[in-house]
Formats: sequence, C-alpha cells, structure tokens
Amino acid sequence: MDFVIFILAMGALIFGADFIINQSERIALRFNISEFVIGSTLIALGTSLPEMAASMAASLDGKSQIAIANAVGSNIINISLVLGIIFLITKPFKPTRDFFAKDSIWALLPVIMFLLMSIDGVIGKFDALLLFMLMFAYILFLLQDSKGIELEQVDEELKENFSWIRSISLLVIGFVFVVLGASFAIDSASSIAKSAGVSEWLIAVVVISFGTSLPELIVSISAARKGKVAMAIGNIIGSNLANTTMVIGGAAMINPLEIDITQHSYAFDLSVMTAVTIMLIYITSNRLYSKPAGIALLIALSLFLQDKVALLG
Repeated sequence: MDFVIFILAMGALIFGADFIINQSERIALRFNISEFVIGSTLIALGTSLPEMAASMAASLDGKSQIAIANAVGSNIINISLVLGIIFLITKPFKPTRDFFAKDSIWALLPVIMFLLMSIDGVIGKFDALLLFMLMFAYILFLLQDSKGIELEQVDEELKENFSWIRSISLLVIGFVFVVLGASFAIDSASSIAKSAGVSEWLIAVVVISFGTSLPELIVSISAARKGKVAMAIGNIIGSNLANTTMVIGGAAMINPLEIDITQHSYAFDLSVMTAVTIMLIYITSNRLYSKPAGIALLIALSLFLQDKVALLG
C-alpha cells in the first residue's frame, strides 16, 4: 500500500509542478521577459518545486537524511541522466552563449559552499540564509546579463489568450498538488525504507530524487527536441543551483539538517555530485556538446547506481 501511495504522491508532485511551470511561463511571456531568463530562473525554479516541497516536508518530520539526499540525488541525476540523454539525442551544436565563462562558477560555487557547510555536521539557519543569498545573486546576474539581448520570438497566440484568472487558478491548483504530493511521498517513502530495511538516505537519493527530477527531464528533453539545447543546459544549471540553495536552504530554515560526511553513503554521493559538476564544467569549457559527452555522463550515473545496488545487496 505504501508503494501505491508513493507512486500516486510522486504523480501529484509532477502534475502540480507542470501546472506551475506552464503558468509561470505564460505570466513571464505576458511581460515580455527573455526566454533564456525564463528557462534559467522561472522554469528552473519551477522544475525544482518537487524537490523543495519534498525536502521541506521531510524537514518538518525531522528527517534530515531525506531532505539532503533528495537534493544531492537530484543534482546528480540532472547532470548525468538528463544532460546525458540530451547530448545523445541531439546533434553536436555550438551555442551562442559561453556557458563556461558565464555559468560554470554558478554550477560549482553552491556545491563548494554546501561541502564547506557540511564539515561541522549541521546545516543551520545562517547557512540557509547564505544559500538564499547565492540564489538571489544568480537571478540578479541573469537579469543584468540579459540586458541588451533581443527577446526571442514567442508564441503570440499564447500571449493573446492570456487570462489572469485562469493562470492564478491553475497556479493555486498546482501548489496544492505539490504540497500534498510532497507530504504523502515522504511518509510513504519512510515507511518503504523501514519495511525494506534500508536507510532513508538510500531511498531518497535514488527513488525520491529520480521522481522529483522528472520535471527537469521532461522540460529539458522537450526544449532540446525543439532545438533549444542551450535553454535546456541553462535549465539544468539553474535547477541544480536551486536544489543546493533553495531546497536545502528551505529545509534548513524549518529545522537544522544533520549530515555526517564520514559515513560512506554521504561521502560517496557528495563526491559523485562534485565529480559530475566538474564534468559539466569540463564539457562547457571545451564545448563538448556531443554524444561522447553524453556517454561519459551516463557512465558516471551507472557508477553511482552500482554503489546503491551494492548497498542493497
């Protein structure tokens, strides 16, 4: 029964997030906000809503392992699985935006900050405040960087049919689904972990994180298939930044999060998260947006999953 509840709850999370993403994009287009800014901020934050809701719900229940593991696992999956698939299904391309020069530091900086904050074993409210400030700095950077850039062609029909009542109503429905889905997902996942005799960290870093990463997967692949690969990469960078800052920070604001980086699971998964982030920086610095890069990222994912299978065995 717990498994059925978990599947339904994850479905509610994804369904609600989809409503929020779509309506946020409509509102942004209504005010002529750049498509790149939409992808790197609104859509990135929107696709991170399931992670945020799940981790905050876990923090409310005093489940620090789930709150942190969800964000860590999502960061790993976003880069290794989502970008890996995108590079495999798209032709080699040369984006006009220099992701290495403009965005690589924003991919690595939150990871470094989180690792430093984890050394004392607790992510507290002051740490959360610093993480929030980093996210604010990223949004401010994007807004300033987008000045002078011509707006991309947008769907005029979408703008003409815009309705505040409809958008606000669907946003509210989306938030209700996300909040309720997160609560039930955490409770059922915790029960599954106990009945299976495995740690809550293991369940969260693989199962919950994969489920909450589905919006990023769907949105990014959809963007890539429409030829907007740069937007997909920006979405992943923005989503990972949101996971490390807003998701962990939001959970830490509710209750301090305990983490013991000397434990194998913690240390290994944090190392993988750091490694795939460095791989992303290497790919952007050399503009290796191609199938070999996708294969390399999927190999990193397989090593991560192999460790989890070994723990189960």
